[in-house]
Amino acid sequence: MTEPEDPKKWWRREPMDASGIMRIRTGFLPRLSRAIPRRKLWRPRMRWSLAILVFGLAIGAVGALHRRSIDSRLSGALAAEQTAPFEIQTIRRDLVDLEVDEKELSRALDARLKYAESQKARDFYIVIDTKAKRFDFKYADRVVRTASVEVGAPRTVETKSGKSWTFAPITGAFSVRQKLADADWKAPEWAYALARVPLPDPLPDISAGLGRYVIVFADGYAIHSPPAAESPLKGPKPGSFLVPEADLAAIWKRVGPETRVYIF
Repeated sequence: MTEPEDPKKWWRREPMDASGIMRIRTGFLPRLSRAIPRRKLWRPRMRWSLAILVFGLAIGAVGALHRRSIDSRLSGALAAEQTAPFEIQTIRRDLVDLEVDEKELSRALDARLKYAESQKARDFYIVIDTKAKRFDFKYADRVVRTASVEVGAPRTVETKSGKSWTFAPITGAFSVRQKLADADWKAPEWAYALARVPLPDPLPDISAGLGRYVIVFADGYAIHSPPAAESPLKGPKPGSFLVPEADLAAIWKRVGPETRVYIF
């Protein structure tokens, strides 16, 4: 009777004979591997590997800092939006809807921001919203007088002789330069060309020809009441603003040379 083989001596066993197919394959593969040389991949040196690793870590750190900065600015902007006065939020919404060029947008933004600052001051000022066609006379953040306003359309006026005058739209923050009451107005040539009536010679002085109340705030631009019936100008002066006479009369004594005018 034979003794059972000790399982701890398995490494001493004789190898099994491979089948015919196994002998062919194991004999063929070594010869095939010797026939085709193995290509070695390029491996960077250790210092290059460390440099690449450090560069990657640096980019990751910069990206994380940039992201943190954006998150901080965004949270600050959201907080400012939530705590901003109603007027500031209105400015942001309205500017999105303006179809103007960059320069005009800059002037509109400047006017609105300065207008927002005026709400904290103890002064009278004028606000004209050309989109809402609204005229407000305000003291700090309180509306003292409000009225409708007619906006003189920007245009170019030409005569048969070839003369032309261009009236551009205006926005921005201004100061009152002059105020005129019951002043004579020598209607210029463009006013007759605009009305398509013959040009008198000489040009007459028309009492309240531009309006009984006229507030001049920039070169050629004004806020005025309706022109007199004798005036060739019927309605607002191009590029300027027409406000009912009663409303200008009500605020007249409060308007001075330092009164601010905000147009947007």
